[in-house]
This record gives sequence, structure tokens and C-alpha cells, in this order.
Amino acid sequence: MLELHDITAGYDSRTPVVRNVTLTVAPGEAVGLLGPSGCGKSTLARVTALLHRPDSGTLLLDGEPVRRWRHRAPRAHRTVLGVVFQQPRLAADPRLRLTDLIAEPLRATGRRDEIPHSVGELAAAVGLTPDLLDRRPHEVSDGQLQRACLARALVLRPRWLICDEMTAMLDASTTAALVAAVENYRAASGAGLLAVGHDQLLLDRWCDRTLHWDDLAVGAKTKPDQPTR
Repeated sequence: MLELHDITAGYDSRTPVVRNVTLTVAPGEAVGLLGPSGCGKSTLARVTALLHRPDSGTLLLDGEPVRRWRHRAPRAHRTVLGVVFQQPRLAADPRLRLTDLIAEPLRATGRRDEIPHSVGELAAAVGLTPDLLDRRPHEVSDGQLQRACLARALVLRPRWLICDEMTAMLDASTTAALVAAVENYRAASGAGLLAVGHDQLLLDRWCDRTLHWDDLAVGAKTKPDQPTR
């Protein structure tokens, strides 16, 4: 179970953008989080992905409280979470070829021997042809780069996937392809999903249930979410 209890978070403790939010995602469940731009939902996604320490509240992974965040979080926690952000060009190192971008987590966790098989398999799963893998971010479209970012998020076979406005900048056909890739992975792995967005039609079709930000956030303040590298 992925559980957030009474989470308060922001970038200035005097004016948090998330206040007392509680939500849960069961294993294998797809939960949508719907809200307008700037409401704080991306901040909550960053907390869930262990990229931002909350001011208060508790995050539990399979019943175990998370006590450290970002690079200080235990590897056992970091590797069970995969995250895809809205803006792939802010989330990708421009110096890396797509094949190296996808392989980043394997190198970081000492699993280099898995790179040839895993990169090829995931590239095909997200719709990247072999000729694209030798290109760098500036040589591909936003949609192609987001496919690579999704493959990177899946390469460690996470049990929980967080998609923060993953398709907001993409056309309908690419959106459909990425959602299908996520669902194929979830069907094979039993992973849970937290999909953050502002498109209710997409979330309602994609997810088992959709939570509305206004129903979760108690006194949340509107403030632009911060981009993440």
C-alpha cells in the first residue's frame, strides 16, 4: 500500500501549498488526482516520489514509514518508485543519448549487465524505434523524449508509478500510446499508479477512481508548482 497521511508541504513553511492531504493507492490500483494548474498537486507528486520532504505528515510504503528523502532515501524505497514528469526536457540530461537516458537507473544501482536487454525491451514497449536510441534530446520530438523518460521510469520495474501530467504537452496519439504502455506494464507487474492531471476525461478513462484536489486539500494555497530536474 502507498499511503499519505495528513501531508503538508511547500517551498516556504509559512505558506504551504499542500495542507493536510491524505490519500492511498492500493497495489495494482490506478488512482487519478485531478486539479487545476498551480493547485499543489505536482508538489504532492514530488513528495510521493521522495523528491520533496513534507513539512509534516507521514508517507508509508508497504506499511513502512519513509524517514529520508531525495538522495538520502534508502535505495529500497527509491527503487520501488518510478516517476514521469510533465516536461521531459527539464527531466532529461541533454548530453545523453536516449539509450543512456533509459539506462541511467540501472547504472546508478550497479545493474549494468541488464542494460542491453532492458533498454531494448522497454524502448520497444514505449514505441521507440532503434534508430532513435542513438539520438540526443535535441534531436527528437517532445513525444519521443517523453517515451524515453517513461522507459527510464520503468527500467527498475517499480511497484509504484507516479505520472505527473505525463501527457499534458503531447498530442492525442502519443498520449494514447503512453497510457497503453503504462497499462501494459501494470497488467504484467501489478504496479499501482498515481496519475496527476487536469484532464478529467483522461483520468476517468484511465484510472479506477479519480480524486478531486478540492476534496483532498484543506485550505490549500494556489502557487505555481516548481519544475523538477
